[in-house]
Amino acid sequence: MSPPAGQTPDVADGQGRPALETTELTKRYPTTVALAGLTMRVERGEVFGFLGPNGAGKTTAVKLLLGLARPTSGSGRLLGAPLGDRLARQRIGYLPELFRYQPWLRAHEVLALHCELAGLERARRPAEIETALATVGLTDRAGDLVGGFSKGMQQRLGLGVALLGRPEIVFLDEPTSALDPVGRVNVRSIIAAARDRGTTVFLNSHLLTEVERVCDRVVIVDRGRVVAQGRMDELLGEPAVRIRATGIESAYSTLASFGPLTRDGDWLTIRPLDPDRVPEVVDAIMAAGGRIFAVDPTRTSLEERFLDLFSGDQPPKPDPSSQPSSDSRPS
Repeated sequence: MSPPAGQTPDVADGQGRPALETTELTKRYPTTVALAGLTMRVERGEVFGFLGPNGAGKTTAVKLLLGLARPTSGSGRLLGAPLGDRLARQRIGYLPELFRYQPWLRAHEVLALHCELAGLERARRPAEIETALATVGLTDRAGDLVGGFSKGMQQRLGLGVALLGRPEIVFLDEPTSALDPVGRVNVRSIIAAARDRGTTVFLNSHLLTEVERVCDRVVIVDRGRVVAQGRMDELLGEPAVRIRATGIESAYSTLASFGPLTRDGDWLTIRPLDPDRVPEVVDAIMAAGGRIFAVDPTRTSLEERFLDLFSGDQPPKPDPSSQPSSDSRPS
């Protein structure tokens, strides 16, 4: 089957490929190595978190992925096409961390300008603008000057710009950094809705609690290399429960049926344990005559996992098990 008019074979065939894949992507400057061999894979339709400490190479990586800089070595494909492919870039949305819109423009004018820059068909533009404003909750401010917008409203407008034209993949750099808790909840809903429509979301954020709540998978990088990656349950470990109780000696055999037990004074830990079974554990202790003082369903947080990787004096070593298998790398 031949590609549609105006499309290269790479772009046309991209539907069968991951949204994004890189192999040993490297960027060197005369005095430093900004990215030292990044290998990762992002599947279509997932929310993907891209994390790392300051200086880990995240900004450089995003520039290479968007075609704003060229790699020194290595390779990558975005939407089935080589990085920087002009036609593939038309199917990308992008919200940079630092952006400013002209204060004399109205919100709908900012969106209209970006429709023009994106080359959207004129007949589609009014509907796209209306949809973008409704998605980010700015319909009633469409005619207001951007110069009068709060930082949070500017951020929401930026999200609207990134979602214009229903791009296949959206790169979001710190999308909740300027928002209050209510605004962050709204952004999580916007990201979830984009994923439900089949859009891939590439999220770069320092707010690890937000990443933990919204992302399907995460990659953690240091000095341009992957040191950990996987789904949240793979990265954060298995759920558990910690219970502070007394008088539970007679219940030990029953409690052991729920999973492996550890005891530290009055604290009993069962790991792993399905969170839905916590009430059953509590019932078993009470049936045996035990007294319960605290129940703490627990799991390693993403922040704890992150700190565990980077709290030592030596940089973390890449985890071989976190690297994609050879058959998942781009040809």
